[in-house]
Amino acid sequence: MGETSFEYSRIPLIFAFQETVSAKDTYAGQIGTVALTAQLLKPKDVESNTVVVFMHPIGGGSYLPILHSLAKQGVHVLWCDSRYRGTDSALIMEKVLIDLGECIKSLKDRHGYEKVILGGWSGGGALTLFYQSEAEQPSIEKTPAGDILNLKEQEFIPADGIMLIAAHLSRHKTFTEWIDPSVTEERNPEKRKLEYDIYDSENPNQPAYSSEFLSAYREAQIKRNVKISSWVKERLNDFKRNNEPERELGFVVHRTMADPKWLDSTIDPNDRTPNWCFLGNPETVNNSPIGLARFCSLRSWLSQWSYEDANGDGIGCARNTSVPTLVIGNTADDAIPPSHTNRLFDAVPHEDKELHWIDKANHYYFGQPEKSEEAAMLCKTWLSGKGLI
Repeated sequence: MGETSFEYSRIPLIFAFQETVSAKDTYAGQIGTVALTAQLLKPKDVESNTVVVFMHPIGGGSYLPILHSLAKQGVHVLWCDSRYRGTDSALIMEKVLIDLGECIKSLKDRHGYEKVILGGWSGGGALTLFYQSEAEQPSIEKTPAGDILNLKEQEFIPADGIMLIAAHLSRHKTFTEWIDPSVTEERNPEKRKLEYDIYDSENPNQPAYSSEFLSAYREAQIKRNVKISSWVKERLNDFKRNNEPERELGFVVHRTMADPKWLDSTIDPNDRTPNWCFLGNPETVNNSPIGLARFCSLRSWLSQWSYEDANGDGIGCARNTSVPTLVIGNTADDAIPPSHTNRLFDAVPHEDKELHWIDKANHYYFGQPEKSEEAAMLCKTWLSGKGLI
């Protein structure tokens, strides 16, 4: 794009810290030690006291195109995985905030960075806003399951700026837009309500969907989510009554990729490919093991996916932030609709914010290096204009 392209080194890092627990959150490793793996993309011959930090609740983004493009622009970039790298079946969002906080603290105390910019890509967007909200206006003392986890005591270091790229509203709000409301029995997903089964050719409701159908469908999605949450709370209360307050239970949530917009491109329209989503054929994903929230624990459900109980709501958290904010949306995003981008931007309560769109860009910029470079250039220009680099 006519700009200088920097070579960069990819430096592996580990951020380790101690916590008091009775059991591990994830498989293996020393009890009481949390070790976060990270990669620092450091442009050669470019000194900087600013680093852009990306984290996603389940990690795995260290080779995303946007990180490569930012580093090529001469920006110091770090991807840090949370403790739940690659699996969210037992993920507690409040603990992910602790992980992000420890990462930021280490970057400042041990690695010499003076300014930290939070890069919120996709599901990392709501995480970023959740963290900044608790750093600026700490309020949480318990998880949604009622377990003591006082984030006020963490003394999170606020970031100096926020960049939201292809970010969605939150795990629980987005998931509720995707969950299949046709399921009438959670233990037997073959029992379904025909008029809500958008993948059944005999369903009388077909694209383009009526506004009446969509309203009823969205209400049914919320009802299914709330019904699962009620069952989860009953199980946790049963355990407490039996003097088993730490007991857990794993369960399966079937059919969780049934957003009508995958089949009807007039819903929240953009340039996405019809009958497709970022994970592939949505009908296949609806039943596949990679669907959101497919495998859950009770506490994880309440913290991540519960429509009424989860804390990490992007819009609500954005309202508690005060730092400069850049929001970038992709017009061909096959995961995040434009309404999410616009609503997050509108929720930022101050005027020190910018909104930009990358034309024809998909969710990941896969196969679109020029789109990733365009997004990175927007980020660098914004960072420079704000005096952040």
